[in-house]
Amino acid sequence: MNCNEDIFARLKNEETIMPDDPEIFRLKEASYEVKKLLFQLNNSAEPDEVLKILSEIVCEKLENVAVFTPIYINYGKHLNIGKNVFINFDCTFLALGGITIEDDVLIGPKVSLITENHPLEPQHRKGLIGKSILIKRNAWIGASATILPGVTIGENAVVAAGAVVSKDVPDNVVVAGIPAKIIKKIES
Repeated sequence: MNCNEDIFARLKNEETIMPDDPEIFRLKEASYEVKKLLFQLNNSAEPDEVLKILSEIVCEKLENVAVFTPIYINYGKHLNIGKNVFINFDCTFLALGGITIEDDVLIGPKVSLITENHPLEPQHRKGLIGKSILIKRNAWIGASATILPGVTIGENAVVAAGAVVSKDVPDNVVVAGIPAKIIKKIES
């Protein structure tokens, strides 16, 4: 364990965090801080207020981001959202491992971006591991798709509705299915 980094940095650096970690309480505290802000955000009907609160959650000023609420986020400081991003209703971002959404990305309703997982070994199963997700410029994530820990979605790629993405997606392709597989190349 690297005692010089806090639990959030350790998760983002893919260290396994066990339930007896002396900083484990900080995860719950941070999620409840975000939950208070999400309550305000999800109950606002004003786009400017939604963007202001989301900027507070992610700790940076967001530009030209549209969010249809509700949205669910467990930790905002590891969530980076580019310009001209659209996030539709009912999305879930488990961001302890780090999520980067580049410019011009479209995210459909009920999409889940999951950066957290548990070890396979039964004796360590209650541990928590973070692996980042990167969604590159101009990608489109279809309704109810799930992006799993450690995945990169390529530039201009399309993830079909309902897909479960467990491996990196190259630029300029369409993926579909469970697990997601390339079904088409996109010609420009």
